[in-house]
This record gives sequence, structure tokens and C-alpha cells, in this order.
Amino acid sequence: VEEDFIKCLAPTYLGSGNSLHPKCASGFELDGRTLRLQGLNRIGNMVVPNENYVLFESWLMPILDTMLDEQTNDGVLWTPSSLIRRLGLEIGKLPSGKESIYYWCAINDIPVFSPALTDGSIGDMLFFHSYKRTALVVDVVGDIRGINMLAMKARHTGAIIIGGGVVKHHIMNANLMRNGCDHAVLVNTGQEFDGSDSGARPDEAISWGKIKLESKPVKVYAEATIVFPLLVAQTFAKDGPAPGVAK
Repeated sequence: VEEDFIKCLAPTYLGSGNSLHPKCASGFELDGRTLRLQGLNRIGNMVVPNENYVLFESWLMPILDTMLDEQTNDGVLWTPSSLIRRLGLEIGKLPSGKESIYYWCAINDIPVFSPALTDGSIGDMLFFHSYKRTALVVDVVGDIRGINMLAMKARHTGAIIIGGGVVKHHIMNANLMRNGCDHAVLVNTGQEFDGSDSGARPDEAISWGKIKLESKPVKVYAEATIVFPLLVAQTFAKDGPAPGVAK
């Protein structure tokens, strides 16, 4: 989640062809020890300077202070999704904030559920903040009720799941509460023999009641950043904007 906000504060760089590593072919082969000494962190074939996280901390800490004040004074109960919504509204105040996915989710009242919110820099910041002020609570139970009730009340559900792990399992498990989703498209490179949730075929989810018996789910074994834009281009975006919607 945090990388969406951090990109609005400072750039992330391609690992190949940058000024520090001009001879690097792809970025994946960059030497970890060298990067550490240069203050760079590798994410696949990209590198993120340490300074980006310093900027993120400076931006986030005052917001956490305000959220704690609202919790204490007004009885606000924060959940991961309401925290993400708040950060989306806050990042939108910055000149580059309109680049944030979570800004657009916030202003369009689209909830973003992240059960593993603390697994990353936001978790680090919550940890650091707890030493300054100890009472901020982020309630995961509120969000598990939220996503499960959305599934249970829906007449139909469809899942387009990019990647796997927590994301895939959390969405599928919410649909278990309604005896399965009606439609499912899974896009990842996981293989069943590695025993991971990512690698599991849709048929496994059917056995749990997470996909309906009569559904015709599809798993696409491919790299998502290549395939997903093609799927969108030939489905949701095929006919262009709906009538009356600005391009």
C-alpha cells in the first residue's frame, strides 16, 4: 500500500540504465551489498532510495497524530480500510497526489481492504509512532466484517485477482461466506506444485465453496503487468467511456 503514496512523494527508479549502474541489463541482477552501501533498496528490477522512506515518515507521522486525536476525542474507530481512505484523502492535497490509486478510491468511496497493512513501511511507521504515543488502534475485525458483509449482501460477485498470497486468499475467503463467487479470473505465475496459495488452481477454491460449482473460472499463467492491461483493453475499456463520461 505504502508504495502508492511514496511514489507521490519521490520517484522510484528502474534498476537498469541508471546513472549509478549504467551497465546493468535488467535490474534484477544488481548486487545487494552494493545497493545497501549506496542507500538503495531493490524491489524486483526497481530501486528505491532510503530518502523516500524518510519523506514518507515525515508526511505520515503528523497524520497519525491527528488520527489518534480523533480516536481519543471523537471516538473514531480506525480500521485498515479507513486508514487507507484517510491517507488517500491526505495525499490528494499534494501537487502529485492525483497519481495515487488510493486518492481516487477515497473520493469515489471505494473501500480498500488490506489485512496485511502492517507488513511493510506503514507497519514500521505505526511501530515508530507507538513509542511516541501509544494508544492508536487499527481494528482488523472491523474490516473482516466489512469485506465479508459486502460479499454476503451482493447479488453476484466476480473476482479478478492479480497475484496471490494474502490478496487471493482474503478475497476468496470472503466469497466463501456466500457459497462462492460467480466469476473468477486469476492472473499469476504460481505453480500448484510449490504448495502456495498463489499456485492453487481455481478447482481447489471450488472444493472449499469459494467459487460456485457452476462457475467457469479461468487462471492465466502470466506476468500480470503485461496481461492485465490487455484484459482491461478487451473488456471494460473496449468500447471507451460510457455516455456522458468525460474521456
